[in-house]
Amino acid sequence: MTEPRPTNIPLAALWMVGGIVSFSLMAVSGREAGKEIETAELLTWRGLIGIAVIVAVLALTGRFSEVKSARMPLHLMRNIGHFFGQYCWYYAVTLIPLAQLFALEFTSPIWVALFAPFLLGERFTLVKALAITVSFIGVLMVVRVWAEGFVSEFSGGQVWGLMAALGFAVNMVCTKKLTSTETTLCILFWLVVMQTPMAFLIAGELPALPTTPWIWMWVVILSLAGLCAHFCLTQAFRYADATIVTPMDFARLPVIALVGALAYAEPLLWNVLAGGALIFLGNYINLRFAGR
Repeated sequence: MTEPRPTNIPLAALWMVGGIVSFSLMAVSGREAGKEIETAELLTWRGLIGIAVIVAVLALTGRFSEVKSARMPLHLMRNIGHFFGQYCWYYAVTLIPLAQLFALEFTSPIWVALFAPFLLGERFTLVKALAITVSFIGVLMVVRVWAEGFVSEFSGGQVWGLMAALGFAVNMVCTKKLTSTETTLCILFWLVVMQTPMAFLIAGELPALPTTPWIWMWVVILSLAGLCAHFCLTQAFRYADATIVTPMDFARLPVIALVGALAYAEPLLWNVLAGGALIFLGNYINLRFAGR
């Protein structure tokens, strides 16, 4: 059993910086690889590469003893939720602007805040409610809920993005529970071992080989960035509550908006900047007054 670590919000925030960089790389590599590879096949490749990396790390470090099976139902729930969210996310990344996808994904903290008191025993304070509310208003600004025709156009990639958020919320709550007894490598091991067969079953066949070196490069980057992102997120959960860690992830939005503008000429609109400012404000409230 792993020893619970004391709350250390600055260290949790540092791990989330690594997570933000990794998630941003995943978005770019997923969009590029998705130009040639179907979503289920892409997730199968990601899983196969992930298994090879995790097994190699466990072998080289002599840490296979950390892989446990005592909490398999929770591992299974985590990975079903994450696979569902992941599939929706990679499908949506090919359909809508990166900033909009990330904004929709950031409804996850709302679900986490609702789930955490019941499943994790965490306190849902007024400060946390205020922080999440302010950040979520920023998300609504990014997706322009006031725009004419928004409701009628709210389909396709937007729906996939919202479904991804629900799956990721289940993943976050389960991850927080697992960190009380499982090491990060154990959690990552079951992630790739469980989710690779899920992807294969949906694909229905062995994944096709990418036809160009560039696509191979993006698939490898996607796989490695995915492992790094989950490692950083899991480490962050070890040092702070889920309702503190999750809103930190809002900082990804202005970062990916800039990436989308530079790499894909996606317009950097005022509502994205204003929404990003509110998201940062929500993060500041959450970090500055944590525990109150």
